[in-house]
Amino acid sequence: MQDNSARAGTTLTAHATPILAEADRLMTVCNSCRYCEGLCAVFPAMEMRRSFGDGDLNYLANLCHGCGACYADCQFAPPHEFHVNVPKTLAIARAESYAAYAWPRAFSGLFARNGLAIAIIAALSVAAFIAGFAAWNDPPVLLGSHEGPGAFYRLMPHDWMAGIFGAAFLYAVVAMAMGALAFWRDIGRPEAGLGEVGRAAGDAATLRYLDGGGVGCMNEDEKPTDNRRLHHHLTFYGFLLCFASTSVATGYHYLLGMQAPYPWYDLPVLLGTAGGIGLLIGPAGLLAAKMRRDPALVDESRWGMEVAFLVMLFLTALTGLALLVLRATPAMGLLLALHLGVVFSLFVTMPYGRFVHGLYRFLALVRYARERRMIADGTAGEA
Repeated sequence: MQDNSARAGTTLTAHATPILAEADRLMTVCNSCRYCEGLCAVFPAMEMRRSFGDGDLNYLANLCHGCGACYADCQFAPPHEFHVNVPKTLAIARAESYAAYAWPRAFSGLFARNGLAIAIIAALSVAAFIAGFAAWNDPPVLLGSHEGPGAFYRLMPHDWMAGIFGAAFLYAVVAMAMGALAFWRDIGRPEAGLGEVGRAAGDAATLRYLDGGGVGCMNEDEKPTDNRRLHHHLTFYGFLLCFASTSVATGYHYLLGMQAPYPWYDLPVLLGTAGGIGLLIGPAGLLAAKMRRDPALVDESRWGMEVAFLVMLFLTALTGLALLVLRATPAMGLLLALHLGVVFSLFVTMPYGRFVHGLYRFLALVRYARERRMIADGTAGEA
């Protein structure tokens, strides 16, 4: 990071990290200019403050959607001596906040440094364990053809499968909940009602603030495009459809006594197929956009963990769809082991990478909705 001593807006406030000190400096400059106040939620939220604690800066960093419009519009952007680069500074602060709020904290640095390698190694290790388990107990099962209800459980008993992956999923949920609670406390634990939560949910579901004030997102050049919004939607709703597929299949198994695999026309398969297609196109598009983006806008130092989540989503969809197509062939055993390995890896890495940005951003949007309502009610001083 460059020395800020010669730049406008140098702050004397003590901060936990250098990047938060730099974010404070930039917010001070931007608060004096206010040219970008119509671009997204960050600048109106910034204008409600005259000083910035670490919690405020982490709130603003997670409120930022990284569209890049403010960088393109800023008269003080590099090479100006003020060196105002809000998207990149907040991207770094946002990534550091994932580590700061991670639970257990010791795991955050490990995944940040080697995210993609750890995710792939974990996936292959679990796949090898499942394949080895099947080969040890009944060698012909692994490479045999199996059809009809319960075919998947010839590779590994249902109770074992549900126990292993249920435990991984539960761990991910607990770890993310602990991180979200820490973030919520740090940004002031605002008292939000159903109205604010609903407003934030709508803003998150539509990616309202990924449009650069209405013109679109900046990618490899200054020509706005909304492709990132499209690919984010495909990824998010594809994930939700896959989760719905798993939930319905769980209900089928425990409530109706119907065992997987299910016919292609059944609801879990239809939901999973639609979600899988979304998780092929969405992450691939986001990865392509990430490679084309102007390096001045992104935090390149955390490429591994950023890419790991997208790669794991893509591989989850790819192996799942391949398993659907080839489930009645001798390839089923190895494909099922590989698919389950990728899913396990996705679960255990979710709390330490890109997945949590959606959770923290939603909470930031809840706070922003709360602040806007208090401004409208004339009670902003109580926020």
